[in-house]
Amino acid sequence: MAETPDAPQDQEPAVDPDALTEAEIEAGRLLFARPWQFLLGVAAVRQLPPEAGIEVAFAGRSNVGKSSLINALTGRKALARTSNTPGRTRELNFFAAAETATASPIVIVDMPGYGYAKVAKTAVANWTGLIIDYLKGRTSLKRVYLLIDARHGLKENDGAVMDLLDATAMSYQIVLTKADKPKKGELEKVIEKTAAGIAKRPAAHPKIIVTSSEKGTGIAELRAEVTRLSAL
Repeated sequence: MAETPDAPQDQEPAVDPDALTEAEIEAGRLLFARPWQFLLGVAAVRQLPPEAGIEVAFAGRSNVGKSSLINALTGRKALARTSNTPGRTRELNFFAAAETATASPIVIVDMPGYGYAKVAKTAVANWTGLIIDYLKGRTSLKRVYLLIDARHGLKENDGAVMDLLDATAMSYQIVLTKADKPKKGELEKVIEKTAAGIAKRPAAHPKIIVTSSEKGTGIAELRAEVTRLSAL
């Protein structure tokens, strides 16, 4: 009679290497509790400020909620201008915490929205050229946070932007916005499809951050993720 194999002993659950710690959450809170300010808007590569510390950029379709998310992160109601008119942001807008004394200050860059059909083709071409030059030549840029509307999921032009980020080997992470709008089941489907859509992309971070600027969902986690980059 064959021996019955010993029952497996209790094992501790696997630790997620990407899980945020309480210390990281607190570090994110402290960084974004500082007074943040607008630095400058850049319409051409020659206008870029000198590189110092770490930059993180926020990209996404027009009206995806980039300005609202930046305002929620920084605790400012009008740091980044919000508008119901898609395509309003036409420059790279730089923001930083005032009186930053750390060796590795973090600068936030609000990139022009894409996918708005009513914008002139020449303007789109100019913005596209600026963005490509910025992604390729900015060594201080450590990550692009690609915002996706949780009501709609990935669209064709999101895929084109991810192709560009993959081609330039620029690390990027998906942030779902407006997560309070869809129903729970619909949101779960969008998360699942988005995860599948980035699974084989070489420059995509596998962790998806789910946020709502209106409800505050995911804001503490996103602050911590941004702050974590300063240690890399």
